[in-house]
Amino acid sequence: MKPDTISNDCQLNSSGKLIHLLGLKDLPRQHLENILDKADSLLGDKGNLKKSKALKGMSVANLFFEPSTRTRNTFEIAAKRLSADVINLNPARLSTNKGERILDTIRTLEAMHTDIFVIRDNVSGTSHLVAKHVPSHVHIVNAGDGRHAHPTQAMLDMFTIRQHKDDFTKLRVAIVGDILHSRVARSQIHALKILGVPDIRVIGPRTLLPTEIEKMGVTPLCELDEGLQDVDVIMMLRLQLERMEGQLIPSAQEYFRQYGLTPERVQRAAPDAIVMHPGPINRGLEIASEVADGERSLILEQVTNGIAVRMSIMAKLMASQKRPEE
Repeated sequence: MKPDTISNDCQLNSSGKLIHLLGLKDLPRQHLENILDKADSLLGDKGNLKKSKALKGMSVANLFFEPSTRTRNTFEIAAKRLSADVINLNPARLSTNKGERILDTIRTLEAMHTDIFVIRDNVSGTSHLVAKHVPSHVHIVNAGDGRHAHPTQAMLDMFTIRQHKDDFTKLRVAIVGDILHSRVARSQIHALKILGVPDIRVIGPRTLLPTEIEKMGVTPLCELDEGLQDVDVIMMLRLQLERMEGQLIPSAQEYFRQYGLTPERVQRAAPDAIVMHPGPINRGLEIASEVADGERSLILEQVTNGIAVRMSIMAKLMASQKRPEE
């Protein structure tokens, strides 16, 4: 995997406070744990999401230049549960389609007193660029940028794991599938390393494993049956056909035969292993329906947890924030 040349330095201020969430690489562990702890406090005893007035009187703009169902909708629900006003912007109707630079679009929306921008783009580093050009009272959340990072997905995955496993430092985790094109995998690896997971395996066809990925502190494997042996957590990935250039897999049927998660393959993992997937799921390609809907699957739980974690992140960014005089 190529070195990550996009710096996350601007997401912390001079006091070490988190003011943007752009990526998880090199983020101090205490920030991850604070986000997880706050998310835990937002879930009731029965898993019901609590409401909060943490963002009352503030505005959150969802700016998605790539299609999204789960991420965009859970950010909208999260912001509303924090009592924020939400603006969902339709990229097809934005002035960027008329040649306007994204920074000019941001400045226009900023003039409308937007406090948080949630940004998804197919270009790596877009959120980082914007974060460097907004005033201190405006906060940026990266909802996915190119192949680079998807920090909120990784954090909701960590939250889901923590609900079912007591100690990150004793876990064996397998990340399976299209590692090459996955911003989710990159962010998951950073989060797992920060939280102390000692055994992280990335499994997929050689054509979908980035070169030098072992430099991220993981073990690359091409044989799924070998890689799943005794793991505690199985994190499946979506096969990102839309990002592929050339024929990187022989066929859908052959991919499922070699790398699809079936009930038989789950049996190779630890007896209490959990199964996760960021969605959307391609049944019969990445995962069998019996597994996706089975008792070990936490896929729907991840969706609910995504709301709590995104509430936690936005509340953390806005903590003690004072808006400028109007």
